[in-house]
Amino acid sequence: MATTMGWLLLSFLIAWLSARAAIAYAHRRGMLDRPGQRRSHTVPTPRGGGIGIVVAGMVCLPGALLGAGELWPAVVVAAVVAGLSLVALAGWWDDHRSLPILPRLGAQLLAVLLFAAALAATGMSWWWLPALLLAGAWSVNLHNFMDGIDGLLAQQAMFVAAGLAGLAWAAGQPALALAAGCFATASLGFWCLNRPPARIFMGDVGSGSAGFLIFAFSVLLWRVDAQLLWPALILSSAFVADASLTLLSRFLRGRRWYTAHREHLYQWLVRRGRTHAGGGVIYMTWNLLFAAPSAWLAWSHPGAGWMVTMAVYMAAAAIWLLLKRRCLRRHSPRDRHVAA
Repeated sequence: MATTMGWLLLSFLIAWLSARAAIAYAHRRGMLDRPGQRRSHTVPTPRGGGIGIVVAGMVCLPGALLGAGELWPAVVVAAVVAGLSLVALAGWWDDHRSLPILPRLGAQLLAVLLFAAALAATGMSWWWLPALLLAGAWSVNLHNFMDGIDGLLAQQAMFVAAGLAGLAWAAGQPALALAAGCFATASLGFWCLNRPPARIFMGDVGSGSAGFLIFAFSVLLWRVDAQLLWPALILSSAFVADASLTLLSRFLRGRRWYTAHREHLYQWLVRRGRTHAGGGVIYMTWNLLFAAPSAWLAWSHPGAGWMVTMAVYMAAAAIWLLLKRRCLRRHSPRDRHVAA
């Protein structure tokens, strides 16, 4: 127990101290997100604080995965760290100067490929490779899309990572539970500086890395027990539903879906008059009142896990549509045009 608490505390402190250091670094390097038409903040704010989560992951994840109870194959642990490094490096570069989409996507796909290859080397069928590449790249990018208001992504990472840690512990995987727990406490350390009003933003280095780690831990749970995929997907339902439905709606309306915009639900909520903290409360309310109980139901009734997951995502889509329509009714046609 003492060792476990030590890893969790170390992860928190590394992320918090690194994010504090990143504030001074960002000011020196001019890494400031300035207010603009497609921004949700009103004062210039440093970015790149998510490097704290990355550094904590580099330090704590190998020790957690290799030293708590069962031993994960070293090739898998190395692939998680290597994948995290690639995604973080591309994000860090993009935080300093804009990195074109193709090199950024290439780094993400290579990171997921290394992770999938390590799993294949330990018994997973290569037939899963295309699905993992698609899911991994989508997880990295959707978490980047959802990092737009103070504290939102950090609180989501805390919730999902804590839930994945609980699932891993219930499945008899203390090493995986500790690794996910370290991710949760690292996210908490960063959140302390990112909660509204944010002193620093996560940046692409953190948002992409959070997406990769959520993907990786979910897949590792799936490798332990395929039925654990359903509660893992439910834990991420708030972000997956918002990002996926927003992308689909823009695509169907002929919008340039790959460009920056302000059409995610959390952005509409802020423009409707809610504070950043108020917007975050809505997502956390869903997580605590719907996602967490539903994930427990899917875990406790594995045969019905897929049905519970479908029901949760249908409910999330219905709530998304309801809230989006309410927001649209409260805004002028000009405001809607600007968002596109």
